[in-house]
Formats: sequence, structure tokens, C-alpha cells
Amino acid sequence: MLTLEICCYGIDCALTAQQAGADRIELCSAPREGGLTPSAGMLSAARAEITIPVHPIVRPRGGDFCYSAREFSLMKSDIAIMRELGFPGVVLGALDEDGHIDMPRMQQLMSLCEGMAVTFHRAFDLCHNPKRALDQLAGLGVARVLTSGQQQSAESGIVLLRELNASTPGPIIMAGAGVRLSNVQKFLDVGLQELHSSASQRIASPMRYRKAGVSMGSDVDVDEFSRNCVDGDIVGAMKSVMQVGDIRVA
Repeated sequence: MLTLEICCYGIDCALTAQQAGADRIELCSAPREGGLTPSAGMLSAARAEITIPVHPIVRPRGGDFCYSAREFSLMKSDIAIMRELGFPGVVLGALDEDGHIDMPRMQQLMSLCEGMAVTFHRAFDLCHNPKRALDQLAGLGVARVLTSGQQQSAESGIVLLRELNASTPGPIIMAGAGVRLSNVQKFLDVGLQELHSSASQRIASPMRYRKAGVSMGSDVDVDEFSRNCVDGDIVGAMKSVMQVGDIRVA
């Protein structure tokens, strides 16, 4: 079965994705950082309100994936909370200084994740040797790898995605980064079974008063009075394309 995972940065977005037909949610905070660990409140709300599988990301900060001892300890604590709350899966990853999978730490994380499906996130796209990394992740028992094929967008990395997907048995290869309605079929055509998308649109703030010249972050050009939200119509349209693919496969 073809699977559509939607990246959501809040419960409202997750509910929209669910209602539009998404198969799974990757739950994150901090979109400008590329996704960080959700808050305790967001995790609790997801368990209470979302009925499709939700896989929270475990990422203590933005930037690279080579973590300090304190950051790694936070990751372990967050996994314990997610497991206690009953999430069926998590999204994580750790690299060493040389751009290889941090095997000692990943072994510890996998032990803590026993009983949950683990997605190794786009840290994979910063790995020195993707095929070696995939073999290592297979040995660890990782369920899937979220990757753009080591390119800025998954469409640009589609050649490597196809090669990795042919490396069976092993983790499911899930294409992510720039996966949208306009290119869904390209990924299906090379045999990928799982796609990851934000399926988003930019929406305006409901605020009438808008203070000019004040930014909440270091990027002063960011519009504080608009944000990206999941577009249910896009999710539904992407899922429709994938359902046609399911029928063809059957």
C-alpha cells in the first residue's frame, strides 16, 4: 500500500491532514529549524485527538546531527516520554564527526525505541556514504529512511532514491523535501512506496493590529503575520494520485 506521511507543526495541521486522508503524521515544532521535538502539550494533544499513526520527531536543536552528551541525554528522555504516551513510532537520527551513522548512540536509541517503528530522518542526507549508511541502518532495525536522495530536493535526488529503494531487504525509502502534488507521480514511477510532504499553504494571521519593524527571530525579513499550514485540498489530491497508483499495482 502506498503511504502518504504529512509533516505537521501543530495539532490543527495534524487534524487537517487526517481529515484529508493522510496515512501518517510526522509531528514537529519549529518549522524554521526544519523540525524539532514537539512540546509535552503537543504530544499529549496528539495522542488524545489524532487517530492515524503519529510519529514525533526527536531532535533537540537545529543545525547538524552531531550531538553533545547533554543533547543526547535529552533525546533519550524525550523517547521515554513518547514511548510512555504510546506513540507507535518516532523520527530520529545521529551522526558522528565524520558524517557516518553514530552507531554506539543509535544502538542506545534503538534499544529505547523497542516496540516503536523508527524513521531515520534527513540526517541521512548529510551522511558521507549513503549506501554504507543504509546497510548500517538495516542492521539496526530501522523501519524507514526519510531522504531527499542527498540533494536539496527529492526530485533532484531521484536517481539515488531509486538505487536505495532497490537495495532490499532493508528500511523503506521514503522520499521527502519538495515532494508535492506536481511531482508525486515521478516518485511512484521509480517504485517508491512512501512519500513525505508538508502539503502546505501560506495563510495570513487573523490579527488586525500589526506592529511593523519587529521580528521574533534573527531574520528581520520574515513576515511574522503569516505562516505555513497544511492544505487539506493538497493532501486529498496527493492521496488520490497515490490511490490510483495502488490500483495499478494491484
